[in-house]
Amino acid sequence: MITDEQLNEYRLSGEKVRVVRDGIRENDVRGIIVAWDDTHVLVRRPNRNVVKLDRNYLIQSAKEPRPSFDE
Repeated sequence: MITDEQLNEYRLSGEKVRVVRDGIRENDVRGIIVAWDDTHVLVRRPNRNVVKLDRNYLIQSAKEPRPSFDE
C-alpha cells in the first residue's frame, strides 16, 4: 500500500500517476491524485471525471515503465 507521504508528494506536485489494477494495460487508470483516506484514493482523470480506487492497487508515476505481469 502506498504511504500518505508518497500520495501527498504526488498531490502537491500535480504529477500524473498510473494505477495498475491488473495485468491488462487497458484497465490502468491515469490521472492526478486529488484526495485519499485509509482505504481509498481519488484520482482525477484527464476527462475531469473522478475515480475512487482501492489503495492496495499499485500506484506509480505515469513516467515510470509499467510493470509486466506473467500470466
